[in-house]
Amino acid sequence: MQFQIIGQTVPVVEVKLNVGESMYSQRGGMAYQTDGIVMNTNARGGFMKSLGRAFAGESIFMANFTAQKDGAMVAFATTVPGNIMPVDISQTNGGLIFQKGSFLCAENGVETSVTFTKKISAGFVGGEGFILQRATGRGMLFLEVDGDAIVKNLMPGEVLKVDTGNVVGFEPSITYSVEMVSGLGNIFLGGEGLFLTKLTGPGRVILQSQNLGDFAGRINSYGSNR
Repeated sequence: MQFQIIGQTVPVVEVKLNVGESMYSQRGGMAYQTDGIVMNTNARGGFMKSLGRAFAGESIFMANFTAQKDGAMVAFATTVPGNIMPVDISQTNGGLIFQKGSFLCAENGVETSVTFTKKISAGFVGGEGFILQRATGRGMLFLEVDGDAIVKNLMPGEVLKVDTGNVVGFEPSITYSVEMVSGLGNIFLGGEGLFLTKLTGPGRVILQSQNLGDFAGRINSYGSNR
């Protein structure tokens, strides 16, 4: 499998496959393809895994694209302005945990499943929700990043506090929790929300520069003021 990412505003990833190689994505993720690609839509992994994807905010059915000849190409596009982040799962420390809505596509050797935060309180108050997704196996995973991608490699015990909507994913070695912003003045006047995501190393963290929830809220406020 070979790939190239094209575009800067709303990019696509073009994936060139040889005979028998496959990619899968959510329904509607494919932008275009050449001759020699066969699509098959199914509940990948069975009923329980598909139900878990629904809880994580993803589609129950996944579209699988398989090459019938060498050099066949299929492309997947982002849904909002941003970037595409390629992740080689075999090069991670135990896979990758990522937020709902960031999955774009993956090679057939990558398995995605729901996972739970280590602290229940983080799920009830964190912007990523109680149910996250985890990718394991071997192959390439492509994540949809809102705005620009920022990668941080945290040392053991190193702490990074992030606005919850700016977290894309992190390695399982990262400790994930949520803490309330301190000080009543900061809570009511700071405009940063009530909670911050606390990520503690060691491990890799992927962030996004744009918080889509905040952006959508700002657009809605402009519309209501007109």
